[in-house]
Amino acid sequence: MRRLFLCILILSLLVIPVSAEEPIRWVDFQIPYESLRYAMDVDIATSEQEKHISWIDIFALAGCRTGGRCGLESVKQAAQDLRYDKSPEELLGNLYRYYDYYHEVYEAVLGGFLGNFSIEKDGKWIPAYGLKVFSPIAAGYGYSHSDDFGNRRSFGFARKHLGHDMMGSLGTPIVAVEGGVVEAMGWNRYGGWRIGIRSFDSKRYYYYAHLQKDHPFADGLEIGDHVQAGDLIGFMGRTGYSDKENTNNIETVHLHFGMQLVFDESQKECLSEIWIDTYDLVQLLESHRSSIQRTKDGWQRRYPFRDLDVDIFPG
Repeated sequence: MRRLFLCILILSLLVIPVSAEEPIRWVDFQIPYESLRYAMDVDIATSEQEKHISWIDIFALAGCRTGGRCGLESVKQAAQDLRYDKSPEELLGNLYRYYDYYHEVYEAVLGGFLGNFSIEKDGKWIPAYGLKVFSPIAAGYGYSHSDDFGNRRSFGFARKHLGHDMMGSLGTPIVAVEGGVVEAMGWNRYGGWRIGIRSFDSKRYYYYAHLQKDHPFADGLEIGDHVQAGDLIGFMGRTGYSDKENTNNIETVHLHFGMQLVFDESQKECLSEIWIDTYDLVQLLESHRSSIQRTKDGWQRRYPFRDLDVDIFPG
């Protein structure tokens, strides 16, 4: 087991760019839910303290020590070490040469997840610091899922599954996990009716596929629109696997949810795109779901939301 761990550590270090000017071209994101939850709680708990401990700093420190595996004990140790006055360089010694790589990776994955936001309740806007992204499945709707990233797919050509499937009921409201710009929208022979949303910092591209036949998208949504985290974007279905538009050719109703990392624009549409396993991220977001309700005026959010770290939206 020790030999296997050393091999994984060496392999993970070999893909780190030699030059800081070279964009990162490969990421194996494997932080388990328990570690994500613990580091997030530390970040939120210390947000108003003199020494705010960022969960990205925690993961960068733990990642250097574990080759990116970031088990709970290593994350707890990293969080404890960061409470003191020692710098990451002092704490890591020779391993510090990998710190910038891991910090950039975790900033790319998690950079939009925690921050300042405000929610309107009873006519008042209540500001807070914490988790400001949402599960892609609206509150009150059930779903099932498993870690299926990398599984085999054969339609069109043999390939790996580069997303996370969430099985649910036809018409389940789908929301934007993070705020951003709608970059893609329409029919795709693989994903059926699908939406692609780019985060405001341009580092994350979210892909929502197999949306509902006939009424896949939220009314009025168009390419180029800005959406807030938790906004309704579409409805769960089973379209796709067909060159004929608006076809149900997927056996099971589900949402295909994917996250692509973009360190350089040349990586956006190419054969070496960086897609990561979002299973543990989805588990983290399970307890943070956007409440969407249907009224006589259409679908609306029960609690309007503002991302206070983004100046695109009015204050």
